Amino acid sequence: MSERIPTALAETRAAPVRTGLLIGGRTVETDDWTAVHNPAAPEQIVGHAAAATVEQARAAVAAADAAFPSWAAMPAHRRAEIIGQALTLLDGSEADRAALMTRENGKISLESQIEMSVFVARTRAAIDLVDSLDQVRHLDGPPLTSHIHRLPMGVVTVIVPFNWPIAILGASLPYALLAGNTAVVKPPPTVPLAMVRTLELFAAGLPAGVLNVVTGSNEAVAPLLTDPRVRKIVFTGSTAAGKQIMAAAAQNLASVTLELGGNDPAIVLDDAVLDQEHIGRLVQGAFLTSGQVCMAVKRLYVHRSRYDELVDALATALDTQRVGPGTDPASTMGPLNSAAQRDKVTAMLTEAADAGAEIRELGTLAPNAASSGGHFLRPALVLDPDPGLRIVTEEQFGPALPILPFDDVDSVLDQVNNDWSGLCSSVWSADPARAAGLAERLRTGTTWINHANAVACDDRAPFGGFRQSGIGREMGPDGLLSFTEAHTITTHG
Repeated sequence: MSERIPTALAETRAAPVRTGLLIGGRTVETDDWTAVHNPAAPEQIVGHAAAATVEQARAAVAAADAAFPSWAAMPAHRRAEIIGQALTLLDGSEADRAALMTRENGKISLESQIEMSVFVARTRAAIDLVDSLDQVRHLDGPPLTSHIHRLPMGVVTVIVPFNWPIAILGASLPYALLAGNTAVVKPPPTVPLAMVRTLELFAAGLPAGVLNVVTGSNEAVAPLLTDPRVRKIVFTGSTAAGKQIMAAAAQNLASVTLELGGNDPAIVLDDAVLDQEHIGRLVQGAFLTSGQVCMAVKRLYVHRSRYDELVDALATALDTQRVGPGTDPASTMGPLNSAAQRDKVTAMLTEAADAGAEIRELGTLAPNAASSGGHFLRPALVLDPDPGLRIVTEEQFGPALPILPFDDVDSVLDQVNNDWSGLCSSVWSADPARAAGLAERLRTGTTWINHANAVACDDRAPFGGFRQSGIGREMGPDGLLSFTEAHTITTHG
């Protein structure tokens, strides 16, 4: 096929990366390509991702469907062996893929390196659960005797967001494949390159068609949602987009797992330990990846008796942050992934300031960051804002943290349990029993005690949200079985 990359773009910086589609075990090039920009210097082209047509997206579904019968018929332990062997094909390329992730995503290099290892760890965690697929429930008679076993569903579409795309993929893709399904993966449009490179390597160890990868516009990849051969859709992203995914899935009554937005509260009790270690956990809990994590602390409620102490401690810790390009070893926070997200957070901060809240912008901006045009924001604390402001009620997804004092923890509990979101929460207390008692009353998918965010996520446990934070669970035995259907065989006599 012909290639339409403008010469000026091809000559920008050093040889941009170019990725194609992966369909039926082959790399497929396209007529059109989408430029991927560096969030730290948006005029720089990191690479070009293939822009699929509707026909190519449909071909990817067809390839997955054709590969399904033989993959599903294979014993689960054999599938586990093949997946484990395919995983070894990623060895030795971690540094290059992490560097590419930093350039297209903006996150600091350490986070990109961790992301590559998380995919491997989550895949191995899935493989460890293979025995649960062979378990058959028996209901003995007379007069009826039934046997219930699990069957794979068919073609699974997996759609992931820009922030930790490869790590997030590890929460679903290996579980889907292990259960006997085949897959089509849709990488995020602004951060597709490192994921395609990773999946090209991984898929080389799998039978052709078991794993397919399609990049392109929402309109072009619509068959990944609406083709009747797609029996399950896994989506991680915003609540608004999740509703659109669910509506599309309804056309064929495809199953869905939706891990959606979170406006995650941290509740700091009057006996909380606020030493350097715990303040560091709170900073990481709220500002990891410049706040662009679904399970990050998005609002902090602190007992009024500890409010001033906590604010001062957080401000001191955040003032050591250096905001700059993720490729700079001195940077502790990178840019936001897009100008639109930066502008959204800025608007929320302006709104809060206009309403009378004190805004403390902290840390330092790297010397060349301001002139690069990058999507940089310094970390900010929003002190005692009106609870009705957007910075409190919505998911800001950026480096801005509202801090609200409280007198009665029960009123905080009532508020957060009746909010639109219910992804994660955390309780901070020196008393384990007291913290556990409060945690058990919180209606969120995960509640941490004295920690928060992805660094504290137990990948052996199911992960997902309540209310508009999602449907279904990923990871752990629950996540594995969510990629199967219960099949009952009943005999009389």
